[in-house]
Amino acid sequence: MISKQAATAQQFSNPVIPQRADPWVYKHTDGYYYFTASVPEYDRLEVRRAKTIGELGSAEPVVVWRKYDTGPMSANIWAPEIHFVGGKWYIYFAAARTTETVDGLFDHRMFVLENESANPLEGNWTEKGQIIANWESFSLDATSFEHGGIQYLVWAQQDPAIAGNSNLYIAQMSNPWTISGKQVMIATPEYDWEKIGFLVNEGAAVLKRNGKIFISFSASATDHNYCMGLLTAEATSDLLDPASWTKTAEPVFQTNEANGQYGPGHNSFTVSPDGEQDILVYHARNYKEIEGDPLYDPNRHTRAQVFGWHADGTPDFGIPVADAAAGIE
Repeated sequence: MISKQAATAQQFSNPVIPQRADPWVYKHTDGYYYFTASVPEYDRLEVRRAKTIGELGSAEPVVVWRKYDTGPMSANIWAPEIHFVGGKWYIYFAAARTTETVDGLFDHRMFVLENESANPLEGNWTEKGQIIANWESFSLDATSFEHGGIQYLVWAQQDPAIAGNSNLYIAQMSNPWTISGKQVMIATPEYDWEKIGFLVNEGAAVLKRNGKIFISFSASATDHNYCMGLLTAEATSDLLDPASWTKTAEPVFQTNEANGQYGPGHNSFTVSPDGEQDILVYHARNYKEIEGDPLYDPNRHTRAQVFGWHADGTPDFGIPVADAAAGIE
């Protein structure tokens, strides 16, 4: 059953932003929502801001960085996230040397930009370089969060010793672009719904509520099989201990044919302007059949909906709501 709070989700007119996949929304203390996402061309990073999520669709995007012609940041610029850490802005993103694959894998690595301006749509973005993980392999979808005075990084990476495309890892950080200490795997594709097309756990987003830390993630191929899973840890636990994390056995958000929503996933979390409602921001398509590689189909649109909570303190995302011709913000 969908909670009463989740049922208010249609306050948004979905899609909020067309043709923006892997959406990331960050609500800052200045009252603005900052937005970045993958663009269909996979060639640049852009940031926009607005006072409401609904207004993000009409907000003017500012291109803050473009890919190189050659080298490790010259192809497939994917899944940027904007964060505010220690009084500075950071963008995490993945980039590759080529659009070609080897044994079904791209060659992405994780990179970081920094901006000291109060408004990240202004000022200069400085390249802080690649995030160096424990081994050189396909890696992407870096996200960062603070807990107990410690900054953590969570990301997806391919372990050469494990079959599949990507697992989820966590590590402490010594600064916003450097992992320190051990890299710990906290999730690997194990259920059938995580292994359709590809063995994938990716696109992590962190939510801290009710004495727990939740990490949503996305699984399977990027077509209608794409869906969201959930990891849960007690806030008092050792987050670097894999035993602290429990994976929900079923998807927590997935395709809903009745509402015409296919492959929802790669989400972020934010709150309403008054801070009273939790909001899920995600991408999905409004059709099932795709010609060619789903990664190059541009119509993963950014969508948003309010979600509620189950009695046990875990999030109740409900189902992806149908597209609307009109709505309120």
